[in-house]
Amino acid sequence: MTGWFSFLHGEATAGDVLALARVEQVLRDAGAAYDVVWSPGFRADGTHFADVDPAAYSRLVFVCGPVHGAQVEELHRRFAHCVRIAVGVSVIDADSPAVTGFHRVLARDGAGDGPGLDLAARAPALPEVPVVGVVLTHGQQEYGGRRRHEEVAAVLTRWLAGRDCARLELETRLDAHDWRLCGTPAQLEAVLSRLDLVVTDRLHGLVLALRAGVPALAVDPVVGGAKVTAQARACGWPALVPAERLTGVSADASPEGSAEVPAGVTAEGMLERWWDWCLADGRAQAARIGAGFRAAESVPDGVPDGVPDAADGLAAALREASETAAER
Repeated sequence: MTGWFSFLHGEATAGDVLALARVEQVLRDAGAAYDVVWSPGFRADGTHFADVDPAAYSRLVFVCGPVHGAQVEELHRRFAHCVRIAVGVSVIDADSPAVTGFHRVLARDGAGDGPGLDLAARAPALPEVPVVGVVLTHGQQEYGGRRRHEEVAAVLTRWLAGRDCARLELETRLDAHDWRLCGTPAQLEAVLSRLDLVVTDRLHGLVLALRAGVPALAVDPVVGGAKVTAQARACGWPALVPAERLTGVSADASPEGSAEVPAGVTAEGMLERWWDWCLADGRAQAARIGAGFRAAESVPDGVPDGVPDAADGLAAALREASETAAER
């Protein structure tokens, strides 16, 4: 079985791969054996055209996408002895060699008949995966030599790439003109509240996730700990990894010291441990903390009447400052 997901310079879209899954389901039910050819750029460990001996096959199925171009025409030449069928495809030019080279074309559109349902629609059900917001910063130059932002981001993104999750790159910066960014805090909170988890090295990535009742796996990108560590403590949030745990840098560079790290736990092990906790017990704890932030009066589970912050003392500070100034 082939498709645009098979070509070296093709692409594998979610729709293509789901269409393939639908065809695999049909072939399995029919008791037909098959191999799938993948692009080495998408699945390096799969079967590639370079591995395939055309003589070993008697049939070729091309799945999904437009039937056109030199790469499809090359399939007809290389597998000329095979029965060739295209299924769930779009026909752009019915007279092109890419189309006429097939013995049968079971099109979804463009073949003269009415449009048919795309194969992806009836693909087998998929497993649920967590939706994870990723909020990272590469700035904060004010921390000078204690900065480990680039190193932390490199470790986190490499690790996240290996997790089975839906990743959303998010930005706390608001912009009234860039459609890719939120324009108001309400817009960002609407996104955060729909997530299962936030991975962040930003103070507001942590706080806004908890405000929305969503667990956050936080990393402080400053050696020795800085505002992310301080805010995690203020919020009573335990899922915090210090920069030196990911980068191997000693915390001695900072007089603030660092958070305790369990002996013998690797960087990946610590991230995975907090990941698992956030998606289990951390959900309820984040919900309680978020409820405490929003509380105007007493709420269940021992959360106090709101969580105090610096603004609680602002009015008194203004009065005292004014009185002191008047006495001078």
